[in-house]
Amino acid sequence: MTKPEAIHAASARPNTDLPQLYRTMRRIRTFEERVGELFVRGQSAGSMLHLSIGEESAAAGFCAHMQDGDTFTTHHRGHGIFLARGADPNRMMAEIGGKEAGYCRGKGGSMHIADMGLGHLGANAIVGGGIPAIIGAGLAARHHGTGKISVAFFGDGATGQGILYESMNMAALWRLPCVFVCINNQYGMGTRIDQATANAVLHERAHAFGLAAETVDGLNVEAVAEAAERLVAGAREGRPAFLVVDCYRFYGHARKDKSPYRDATEEETGRRKDPVAFARAALLERGLADAAELDALDAQIDAEMDATIDFTIAQTEPPLSTMFRDVYAPEEPEPEPVRTRIDRILARA
Repeated sequence: MTKPEAIHAASARPNTDLPQLYRTMRRIRTFEERVGELFVRGQSAGSMLHLSIGEESAAAGFCAHMQDGDTFTTHHRGHGIFLARGADPNRMMAEIGGKEAGYCRGKGGSMHIADMGLGHLGANAIVGGGIPAIIGAGLAARHHGTGKISVAFFGDGATGQGILYESMNMAALWRLPCVFVCINNQYGMGTRIDQATANAVLHERAHAFGLAAETVDGLNVEAVAEAAERLVAGAREGRPAFLVVDCYRFYGHARKDKSPYRDATEEETGRRKDPVAFARAALLERGLADAAELDALDAQIDAEMDATIDFTIAQTEPPLSTMFRDVYAPEEPEPEPVRTRIDRILARA
């Protein structure tokens, strides 16, 4: 686990944006629960999907300070981040279901959603694979003077990848408007972070490259938002940054993973670090909302996300005739299907 002294702003200043932050986190939590339901129904595309339950504060808190035109990449656990950036949950669920109405016409599935219109440069199932893309985006933003930033979201497992350090060095060297956001859920697949790295104070690695860097407790979404506000402002002025959000992955690495490498006591303790429940309690304590208002909001979100499953099941799968669309340039001839080629060869024989 991360050392206590690396945690900053454990109790951030009261923030009147907390109702909106809670709403975003609650939508992410509920969407992810419905993704799990779609999988159980056998309606999701492929055999793998990864839920971000327990990590909602990283998406909601950081994305609250991103602007239209900012770009970002995510890892394979990126549904919540995309939702926090304004994605349509119906189109997201349709993509996870492999339907043509999805963001990538059903070809990306859970781990490869992208949408340039919202600045999403792509999710990536390769650990750390999406990180270097923000260097190119950041360089373009600096060259054109757009004032926009590019953000790489990744898990703690990616801190073992050399591409992260190459990217941080280039960002620092060229003073690029880039932010590296490590969502530390304590596990890289089934390996706990303190069994994978000798120094689990991850933000210290970024200091070595000259980046502004800190760690924040993901239990408190306001603390995440406060750190994001500070680091994003610096990045827009050419001071790249690195933020670690400490949280706990509630479930296994993927939907089928029952996490046998964690005992029940650890999981029970870890799930008490629930940013959604923490934010709800803070809203009630400060009088920013009452229980009836929050219950009504929760019910509204439940209905919204229930509808994503109905929407997805009702959609059609992409026809085979579109197999090569968006893979080859429009003016290029499509490859001949193997079956067609075999039939042609046999006909000649």
